[in-house]
Amino acid sequence: MDEIQKNLLEQVAGLHEIPAGAYNIRANGESAGRSTTAHIDIVTKTDKQGIDIIIKPGTKKESVHIPVVLSQSGLTEMVYNDFHVGDDCDVTIIAGCGIHNSGDSDSRHDGIHTFYIGKNSHVKYVEKHYGSGDGKGGRIMNPETVVEVGENSFMEMETVQIKGVDSTRRLTKARLADNAKIIVTEKLMTHGDQYAETSFQVDLDGEGSSANIISRSVARDDSRQLFLSRINGNNRCAGHSECDGIIMDNARISAIPEITANHLDAELIHEAAIGKIAGDQLVKLMTLGLTEAEAEAQIVNGFLK
Repeated sequence: MDEIQKNLLEQVAGLHEIPAGAYNIRANGESAGRSTTAHIDIVTKTDKQGIDIIIKPGTKKESVHIPVVLSQSGLTEMVYNDFHVGDDCDVTIIAGCGIHNSGDSDSRHDGIHTFYIGKNSHVKYVEKHYGSGDGKGGRIMNPETVVEVGENSFMEMETVQIKGVDSTRRLTKARLADNAKIIVTEKLMTHGDQYAETSFQVDLDGEGSSANIISRSVARDDSRQLFLSRINGNNRCAGHSECDGIIMDNARISAIPEITANHLDAELIHEAAIGKIAGDQLVKLMTLGLTEAEAEAQIVNGFLK
């Protein structure tokens, strides 16, 4: 891999070298490396672009890295990755996509990640998006995540996009069984003329299931953001959706939370707040010697931490 691709890998997956454990690295539409373990297998699909990641029952304290990097202008791809997680597992999955575009044509990566999680398992899923390059071509990413969480299982999702992505539409769907739990934490920043849309659709089908969706976003310059959240309480369950946004310059943010109780014992809450940085926060930091720009940066970094 060249230096640009290595930098993208570091940004989206924190990789400075070949990772331990199972991994599949994709670069410019082709495989750039793969490793499996005794408990985790990775198989190339034969009917379409993508892979099957098979995590055997009882797998504990192992990780899977599946980053994608694009450094070729004008490249467009669509991949389908399926994760089959057995019962009684505890694993971390690190995904992410980095696009470097120095040309005039758009570069685009779309992907559908589907998780089938068995019983009594814990899955932590981290996905980062990053863009770089000074070309006029767009850096476009449209990820879709579909999750089926089995009985007594717990899914943690961390999604981060803070630089360089011109357009993204992120869709996450989840269906939860009895006593299953999902927590989603989103961190997002847009600038320039960028557009970001995130949509969450959660069905709390199981008795005792729960969901907590938390979004923190900052919109700068002329960028636009749209946050959509729909939680359906179909059993005795608990659901919470929270969107906090900081708006700056000429940006626009829309938040549309929706909760539907289809069961007498469904307890659902939604919260949304959008506003500018408080003047007293800026003044306080500026009295400590920071410029206004430095104070803004400190507040934004703390908000997205």
